[in-house]
This record gives sequence, structure tokens and C-alpha cells, in this order.
Amino acid sequence: MNLFLHILRTFFLSLHITSLAIIVPLGLSAQSVVIDRGTFGLSVHGDRIGTEDFIIRRAGLGNEAAFISRGVVVRTLDGISEEFTTLLRVTATEGTAAGYEFKSSRPVPVEVMLNLSGPRYFSRFISGEGQEEREFRAERGTRIVEHQVAHHLYFLRNVLEDSIVHVIEPLSRIDREFLVSAQEEEEIRLGRNRVLARRVIFTSADGDRIVWFDRQGRVLRVEIPTTGYLAVREDLVG
Repeated sequence: MNLFLHILRTFFLSLHITSLAIIVPLGLSAQSVVIDRGTFGLSVHGDRIGTEDFIIRRAGLGNEAAFISRGVVVRTLDGISEEFTTLLRVTATEGTAAGYEFKSSRPVPVEVMLNLSGPRYFSRFISGEGQEEREFRAERGTRIVEHQVAHHLYFLRNVLEDSIVHVIEPLSRIDREFLVSAQEEEEIRLGRNRVLARRVIFTSADGDRIVWFDRQGRVLRVEIPTTGYLAVREDLVG
């Protein structure tokens, strides 16, 4: 069994104890449908560093519907191997983040849990150095976009140009504003294929995030020029 499937199975088996209370009521599980799944190849300044495997599901109907995404990132940065998993729940009606969990096994164990309660998000960061708790304001349409996790940007696919979005980055324990500053269509290459995509620039205080979406809203490519980070879909190449 490959690593991705093994970790997903582990998540499924442990859902009854997860801090997100998660994610989906049992009665809705039969209505779950896969929205997107795939693999990003990751590089920094042109050097390949690893992969990001993910799956996004929609569960439930009407006002009870939610998106659930799970991802596994395995990469090597500056000679240090990293491996972590993410689990995110998002309301289907507004795209608001409802809960999140991050678990790292390498290079050191780290766990981050974030839950929405009323007007605040409550975050718990656990590492070998101890535990830290923090609060973030909750706004209508608040998103969670983990640092260098490409598939989380799927949940910004419908944000209108010139909108400002409140975004939380749980591992870094910060929040910031994203301005949707430009959108245009252009062709990009995925392997041997040329694909028409919608390029969107999300501008924030720490630099731009350039994201290419296809007509279904799937994330095809993510670039962060200030860090040289690039994520490109590998499962859609011809």
C-alpha cells in the first residue's frame, strides 16, 4: 500500500477521535463524492523537492454540505526530509473554513488543530517544546491556506476580482489578507498537453501567489515568486 493511501486509511480509522468532530455526520457519508484528486510535483528555484498528493470530497446536501480535503506532502528542503498530512473541512455554501488538522512526522512531530467556534477560531500547536494556544478572528468567508500546500487554493477558486479574503496559515500561526488583484485566461503546458486556464493573482503582505485554475475550478499550477516555490499537477499530463 502506498504512503498516501496508508495515511488516508489511518485518518479514516481515527475520525471518531479527531478534534474537528468531523467532519461529516455519519448519515451524510454515503452522499460523499470526489471533486478532485491528484498529485503536484513540487520544486523550489527549479530544483525538485517532492510531491503533494491530495483528495477533495463534497459530502452532504444543501446547507449541511461540506468539502473535505486531505493531503500528504513529502519533500526535502536544504537536505532535511519533511513529511506531513493535512485535513481540512470547508462549508460548501460560502467556502468558510470550519476545521483543520496538521500532523508532521518528519523532521520532528508537530500537530496543529484549529476549530471554528462562534466569532473566533481556536488553534492548538503541539510540538516537542510544548503546547501553544492561539485565537484568530473569524470572518464570513475566512479561508485556511497552509504554507506551501497547493490544493488548499481550490477553496479560493470562486473569489471575485478586487475582493479581499481573510486567510489563516495555521502552521505559521499567522493570518493575513489576500487581495484578488488580477484574473485572465491563458494557455499553460502540463506535460505534452496545452490547457486553457484562468490565472489569478492573490496579493498579500508576504508576496503574490499566482494560481492557475481549469474550467472545473481545479488547481493546475501554483507559483510563489518571492520564494521560488512551484507546484504543478502531474496526474493530468498526457
